[in-house]
Amino acid sequence: MKLDNNSSSKRSFVNRKIEADLIVTGGGLSGVCCAITAARQGCKVVLVQDRPVLGGNSSSEVRLWILGATSHMGNNNRWAREGGVVDEILVENTYRNPEGNPVIFDTILLDKVVSEPNIKLLLNTAVYEAEKKDESTISSVKAFCSQNQTEYELHAPLFCDASGDGVVGFLAGAAFRMGAESKEEFGELFAPSAEYGELLGHTLYFYSKDTGKPVKYTPPSFALTDIKQIPRFKTFNAKDFGCKLWWIEYGGRLDTVHDTEQIKWELWKVIYGVWNYIKNSGNFPEAENLTLEWVGTIPGKRESRRFEGDYMMIQQDIVEQRLHHDAVAFGGWSIDLHPADGVFSEKPGCNQWHSKGIYQIPYRSLYSKNITNLFLGGRLISASHVAFGSTRVMATAAYASQAVGMATAICRERNILPAAIISNQYITHLQQRLLKSGQYIPELFLNDQEDLVQSATIKASSELVIKELPESNFLKPLQLSVAQMVPLQKGKVEPFVFHAQSDINTTLQVELRISSKPANHTPDITVATKVLDIHPGRNCMQLNFDAVLDDAAYAFITFMKNPDVQLHFTTKRVTGILSVFNSVNKAVSNYGKQTPPEDIGMEAFEFWCPQRRPEGHNIAFKYAAGLNLFNAENIRNGIDRPTNQPNAWVADWNDAQPQLALNWNTPQEISQIDLFFDADYDHPMESVLMHHPETVMPFCVQKYRVKDEAGNILAEKKDNYQTYNRIQFGQPITTKKLFIEVEHPSPEVPAAVFAVRCYK
Repeated sequence: MKLDNNSSSKRSFVNRKIEADLIVTGGGLSGVCCAITAARQGCKVVLVQDRPVLGGNSSSEVRLWILGATSHMGNNNRWAREGGVVDEILVENTYRNPEGNPVIFDTILLDKVVSEPNIKLLLNTAVYEAEKKDESTISSVKAFCSQNQTEYELHAPLFCDASGDGVVGFLAGAAFRMGAESKEEFGELFAPSAEYGELLGHTLYFYSKDTGKPVKYTPPSFALTDIKQIPRFKTFNAKDFGCKLWWIEYGGRLDTVHDTEQIKWELWKVIYGVWNYIKNSGNFPEAENLTLEWVGTIPGKRESRRFEGDYMMIQQDIVEQRLHHDAVAFGGWSIDLHPADGVFSEKPGCNQWHSKGIYQIPYRSLYSKNITNLFLGGRLISASHVAFGSTRVMATAAYASQAVGMATAICRERNILPAAIISNQYITHLQQRLLKSGQYIPELFLNDQEDLVQSATIKASSELVIKELPESNFLKPLQLSVAQMVPLQKGKVEPFVFHAQSDINTTLQVELRISSKPANHTPDITVATKVLDIHPGRNCMQLNFDAVLDDAAYAFITFMKNPDVQLHFTTKRVTGILSVFNSVNKAVSNYGKQTPPEDIGMEAFEFWCPQRRPEGHNIAFKYAAGLNLFNAENIRNGIDRPTNQPNAWVADWNDAQPQLALNWNTPQEISQIDLFFDADYDHPMESVLMHHPETVMPFCVQKYRVKDEAGNILAEKKDNYQTYNRIQFGQPITTKKLFIEVEHPSPEVPAAVFAVRCYK
């Protein structure tokens, strides 16, 4: 036992100095994805998190589901789930944790971080001071861990602030904003009025549990007693819990940094008052056996400081889908602003307006304009209040932060500061390295000169040509308008054949639609319309639209609502083929059609969205010309997800042993093989609360083998579920041929591969 009885002496806490290439402050999803990306590129990273778990708003402490451009499958952004590390995490969570248990999600994040030898993780450690070498350069930050009573001095040439509130940026003197800009500053017509408010508030969530026996509830003294103070009190029920009650929000009229504790108490007051209302008002007899299982103790924050970079994103970047030469990520959540009075507001809980497709996020928004070695990560990137309404959501914020992690590696390798990636013209290098890692950037494609596959001759055992999606002996009535998305090449649209059933004489309107932008999936242009006579019994509908497409794109064969007509559907599913419905999803303000006021700078259009499996079947059809878009050459086209085309090699349904063969004229020395499979970028994979229909996506190749020219098995996997598989050889292999053998995921889904890349 160590004793020190000299009580008159002043003592100090233990002080530890750590040096690294990058200090990431904030262990939310953004900080985690940034740190992992940088670490995998060889950077030594310290990840500083002031909470006992990782994940921030997605952790078990807050329990908000992770979402981004997919928007609960409630918008027109097809195949828009974010790639790279955030995709890896969401796919892993869906596999291990399809029930959406937030405690399990905590362990998945911890597992990912501690598995990286280049990351030093400091939990329960709060940064409280920034030391500067000069006016524009941070030299170190100081942090304190309350659990081990240790002070840390963290030194690095580069820092990333992904703390949400921007603690490092604030302490270092980085330029920031708080509150909304005026309409005049950037010409943003959706900029809010003072009545609506300039800040989004915080939210606390709660979980309930059925105990199987009656449970009494006595509220604490601070609980809200008059439930009618909440204008939406009539919408409360005994079934909703967790982030389905995201609108229990408060604090938009206060300082969302320094008043956080006050805001938390007000939210506790509301939550315990709401539960008292549910348990004791007598209006909810179904709640008799329910108990309050969990209430958040720290609020989920939406908005506080936003820091200024060399470019500030604005409303028009999102709505117009403006292109940026330095694009490194994308977003696609609606511009989602909330009334500052939150749960006490008479206004709707949110005001969401979607764009017609995903938009680019520029690198210039990811570093401070006046602190030269400070990257901006997470929700505090350089964006106006209106643009922030979209960029703030977790998957989007994490995706942009992955770009910061990759940029760190370039800065380290070339001994430069963040802005020099632009001024020294390294932006293309950054973009290419991101694409190589699985980070899709709209309008860009990978052009990897080091990839040996680019010089190989590629042959496949088969290539799918869809002349028919066969009927599967089940029909569905047209209770909603439905469209079959089919990828078509530039040129003449050949005839399609569909089949319908009816008990009466009626008519059916069928339209050929496309998107005004080939890479979008909003069918806002009607190319041709036909009105067909439908008779009792089976009807063969031959559709010759006599149309020509100017670009390769998805066409929408659209059947307008008529409950008296049934269409034949199929159980076959194929990579890059979807059916979409003109449906309603109130969770994301989707009411079938977006009809904004004329003066807010948003566009009007219809929503055509998939249904979650096990629904969402394709419509059976015949296309004699054949959809010949699943060629083996797609594995080196530099795009690893469906866009305006499927961009995948897909084997024929009947190919018993699907195989890709890569041939070179001379022997090649290979140290690494990268394989990209289809883990369904259209499924949002919400991380908590929601249950998912599968643990492995139905399109994903689970079993594969890689062989050399002598038939030796170089690598084999029998239980794959991830998008990106890297095969690393301890000693390089030398061969003139590689064979990649894959198995069909199921009898209903043919095997698909997005990319194969080989490196010395």
